[in-house]
Parts: sequence; C-alpha cells; structure tokens
Amino acid sequence: MELIKPSDSQYFEQSSYEPYDRHSYKIVSKTGESVVVEDWETAQLTWFQKSAFLSHIEVLDKRESKGFK
Repeated sequence: MELIKPSDSQYFEQSSYEPYDRHSYKIVSKTGESVVVEDWETAQLTWFQKSAFLSHIEVLDKRESKGFK
C-alpha cells in the first residue's frame, strides 16, 4: 500500500494547532454514576485507567454563549 505524498492535493496534515474544545465528555460508570470532563485527553486517560468499571463515554456539544452575561 502506497501512502499519499505531501505534494498530493489530497494530503491532509492538520487544520489547526489550537486546542480543540467543541466538546465535553461524559464518562458513565457501570453503576450509572457519571462525571463530565472538559477535554478528550482526560476522558481517554480515565477510560484506560478505570475501564473495568466504566460503561461508556458520551460526547457532549459545548453550548456557545450568545448574548450578554
């Protein structure tokens, strides 16, 4: 299998180096308890450390604040 070369128009590296923060992540245990974390790295770390006790992870859209605070 041949990889796409960087000179190819279909080659994609990364669109932004800024932190991605569109989602929060709800980690749900097998007992139904849950916790919401603000970044994927924390969700992933928690999953790998405690996966025997966890049921799933839900991806939550972050609300955009519109208007006055």
